Amino acid sequence: MATLHLMVGLPCSGKTTLARKLEQELPAIRLSPDEWQIRLFGQDADDPEHDARHSLIEAMLWDVAARALELGTNVILDFGFWAREEREEYRWRARSLEAGSEVHYLDVPDAELLRRLRERNTRKPPGSFLISEEAMRPWIAMFQEPTPAELEPRA
Repeated sequence: MATLHLMVGLPCSGKTTLARKLEQELPAIRLSPDEWQIRLFGQDADDPEHDARHSLIEAMLWDVAARALELGTNVILDFGFWAREEREEYRWRARSLEAGSEVHYLDVPDAELLRRLRERNTRKPPGSFLISEEAMRPWIAMFQEPTPAELEPRA
């Protein structure tokens, strides 16, 4: 049975690093909207169209993910999944395709996230958005940590 792997965490929590590792170990197809958006639109985080573009890319990546799951291929969605409702929605989608699902949560203290953000903004790694601390702080406040039940794999 194919499994949908949801990478859950804030920017700089290590989601993409873990997703790349899992991609090789499982194996799986890894889909990251940030990488696609940066290749298509560059560093557009301050552009008024950023969020709309991001939503469209996530929708297209889900279409690819759904087809891969139907074909029996494991999929890693490196979306962040900050809200419980969104995580449950994607797990329901996997179940409707007769695929399993698993949440991979990277729990990193707020101070460490901000330290990593400063470091990342200095290095400017390809495929990563430059994010200000001012933008990050409200995201930290709105993030919904997964419950222990959410961390249980589902068949």
